[in-house]
Amino acid sequence: MGGAAAASRVSARRARRRKVDPRVRRRRATYWVFVYGAAIVVSLIILAPFAWLLISSVAAPRDLLARPLRWIPEHVTFSRYQSIFHGGLNDAADTFRAALVNSAIVAGSSVAISLAVGTLGAYAFARLRFPGRRAGLLLMLSTYMLPPIAIVVPLYLVMVQLHLLDTRLGLILVYCSFITPFVLWIMSGHFRTIPRELEDAARVDGCSRMGALFRVVLPLARPGILATALFGFLLAWDEFLYALIFTSTTHSKTIPVAIAEFTGRFTVDFGMIATGGVLAAVPPLLIAFVFQRYIVGGLSAGAIK
Repeated sequence: MGGAAAASRVSARRARRRKVDPRVRRRRATYWVFVYGAAIVVSLIILAPFAWLLISSVAAPRDLLARPLRWIPEHVTFSRYQSIFHGGLNDAADTFRAALVNSAIVAGSSVAISLAVGTLGAYAFARLRFPGRRAGLLLMLSTYMLPPIAIVVPLYLVMVQLHLLDTRLGLILVYCSFITPFVLWIMSGHFRTIPRELEDAARVDGCSRMGALFRVVLPLARPGILATALFGFLLAWDEFLYALIFTSTTHSKTIPVAIAEFTGRFTVDFGMIATGGVLAAVPPLLIAFVFQRYIVGGLSAGAIK
């Protein structure tokens, strides 16, 4: 009986499809052709600069300066990558190799400290009730909205007094000053998406507030934490102004500064700039690819909220 009923429903659906007006079908087909065509055009516009960056990193100098523009270079060379990874006579390439390590240390440390501080602060703003809670959160966010150029001189004087100029530690502390408010803002909203009842049930079973936080809330907030960590990493990885002003040697220079040094006084090495851009884009892409599932989940939870 069940199989016969299912077969009858399928045949009824097929009959309804056959009764659809041909004009409606054409409109639907036109709509989907337009949607997919627009998606392809937008994708090409977005990906074209990245494709040209990759092509420029392996093209010979004569192909980069050729007129008209050549999307497919006649001479392909990987000498720029060899110069960066295996050393050579190019001082800028040696600086870039050291900057890769500096950027990884500075960005990773800044994100770790900001997540540890910002996540606990965001939980307090989302769950606890205390005087000035909303004003305190807005005050923290206002520091994030200050333009970097407006506070670069006071920060420079403070770092001179603390002997942190041209050090990784100095950059880490400066980066934490704008990544931590970002973490507070994102995570306080994400914690509000987690039902209070789960935390209350854990406390009824004997957990303290901190126990409920680490055993219940943080595991549920993992997608939001990973998404916030990725965006915080990008903020630190791509920062240029502070790194340019507060660093002067290979001991602490980061990738954006090292890429800028491929521009000389009288010449510009477009190929090395493109190579540096490709290598600088690899770590964030790998992180996003590995944690894609958690990042999409964190962003979706925030959107639903």
